[in-house]
Amino acid sequence: METSRRPDHEPAAPSLGGSPQVPAEPLLAGRTALVTGAASGIGRACAQALASAGAHVHVVDRSGEAAKSLAEEIGGTAWVVDLSDPAVVDTLPADADVVVNNAGIQHVAPVHEFPPDRFALIQRVMVETPFRILRRTLPGMYERGWGRVVNISSVHGLRASPYKSAYVTAKHALEGLSKVVALEAAEYGVTSNCVSPGYVRTPLVENQIADQARTHGISEADVVGRVMLERSAIKRLIEPADVAEAVLWLCGPRTGHITGTSLSMDGGWTAN
Repeated sequence: METSRRPDHEPAAPSLGGSPQVPAEPLLAGRTALVTGAASGIGRACAQALASAGAHVHVVDRSGEAAKSLAEEIGGTAWVVDLSDPAVVDTLPADADVVVNNAGIQHVAPVHEFPPDRFALIQRVMVETPFRILRRTLPGMYERGWGRVVNISSVHGLRASPYKSAYVTAKHALEGLSKVVALEAAEYGVTSNCVSPGYVRTPLVENQIADQARTHGISEADVVGRVMLERSAIKRLIEPADVAEAVLWLCGPRTGHITGTSLSMDGGWTAN
């Protein structure tokens, strides 16, 4: 049964003067969000931000304990699935008004040594799964006349680095998928954008810092400043909450004309 939802049009702008205003309802009150890779890092921050804005969040992750704990914390629903199996997408809810495609994995090796099965796995998780999720959820957004798709891309969706062929390929593909959805979905009140951060302080990156420090015999601070952020003008890691705030902004009432774009959060990397 279809639940009651907010009217399809965007809310009117608040008054800038006059009598005191009645507090507005939460930004995403009555909306449903689906976030993949939601149990940690960027995904966790996005799930928390969307829930704080009033959305019911489907927390999708393969880490069962972490997903269930977060869902309980934010009043959402946990879906413990392995997105490397494309068939599991059909077990996920199709009623999301907001989709955040965030799940990702990494493998670093030169092309001539890159394991083909690992390359294929990364494309399944980071390209095919977002496609399947959108194929499942877009019809409902179209029917309701409103929706927000936010794909967590990367500076590597816009630039390349050596030894990351699978990741760079996947992120470039995700950028392309996002643009196609933007063109197809515009007439239905649905936007599609990428948020493309540089290095974010996530468990994955923290592990990379420690590994590179050991490998190169340098301090972790030098790994961050001299290796990871060499091409960035701002020499500090991005916090997951900052990425989540950008995602939430793209879901707001003043961004209905922002679609088919990539919001860079790379500290000036792509300006170099």
